[in-house]
Amino acid sequence: MSKSGAMDLASNLGGKIDKSDVLSAVEKYEQYHVFHGGEEEERKANYTDMVNKYYDLATSFYEYGWGESFHFAHRWNGESLRESIKRHEHFLALQLGVKPGQKVLDVGCGIGGPLREIARFSNSSVTGINNNEYQITRGKELNRLAGVDKTCGFVKADFMKMPFPENTFDAVYAIEATCHAPDAYGCYKEIYRVLKPGQCFAAYEWCMTDAFDPDNAQHQKIKAEIEIGDGLPDIRLTSKCLEALKQAGFEVIWEKDLAKDSPVPWYLPLDKNHFSLSSFRLTAVGRFITKNMVKLLEYIRLAPKGSQRVSDFLEKAAEGLVDGGRREIFTPMYFFLARKPE
Repeated sequence: MSKSGAMDLASNLGGKIDKSDVLSAVEKYEQYHVFHGGEEEERKANYTDMVNKYYDLATSFYEYGWGESFHFAHRWNGESLRESIKRHEHFLALQLGVKPGQKVLDVGCGIGGPLREIARFSNSSVTGINNNEYQITRGKELNRLAGVDKTCGFVKADFMKMPFPENTFDAVYAIEATCHAPDAYGCYKEIYRVLKPGQCFAAYEWCMTDAFDPDNAQHQKIKAEIEIGDGLPDIRLTSKCLEALKQAGFEVIWEKDLAKDSPVPWYLPLDKNHFSLSSFRLTAVGRFITKNMVKLLEYIRLAPKGSQRVSDFLEKAAEGLVDGGRREIFTPMYFFLARKPE
């Protein structure tokens, strides 16, 4: 697993955005969101630009804090965060029944941490689709270092309009990624198209739960914090995801919010009351040090102008995620396994 240092964070911040343009990209990104007067419809209409800006700006922070796999996980007592993340990925492959040599699609693959883990675990060939050029460039280098570059690869494309023929893949999965889609039905329908008949699609979705009250101002504030801090046009209810799956033609085999019975709360790594040496950079103390380090790097011009602003909205996201988790109004692991009929 890669572990980037402070200089990697500084040099890679902004991704493919020219360093002199990072501040203006931050300002444009922020304007999409509620805290800066943005509207949901504008975020949906411009989701490609919004999500690309987000990942250009945030990826180096993610890799610095999380490693190669940018997601939460169901976690047992005594299990480290890294162990739980790997098990979360293995669970997905097992639920899909991935077999050696099969062609698998990772929808919204990031820099490919889960892609590499699932490919090695199942001895399958995994293709990652991602619309962010910087993440794909980084993913290809990590594939080469991991020795899976001959069997696994990346395609730069919008997962709402995938450049694959019908019935291409033996299995499809998405890990906390299709939440970026402006329309769940459109996204799932496209996945249905490229999946072979009789095969399965599994995902972990970011959702608001049934406990979310749209008339509660605090609930709406938490939702908005997560949206700006994580590049989301909207956060759907679990029931809306389930409805969209069925409308797209899938048979739902089973579905469950896995956060409900996780012995260790999924949000614990970000909780200000929690401290861990093994995931130190994610803790409140670690994030405080990172924030001030970024401030210094920006001041001495090793990091581009606007870097501190990125750190700030990521911290806002962390606060929203913890609050949403504690109140049980948000989950990052609404799991479903769905089958495309023969």
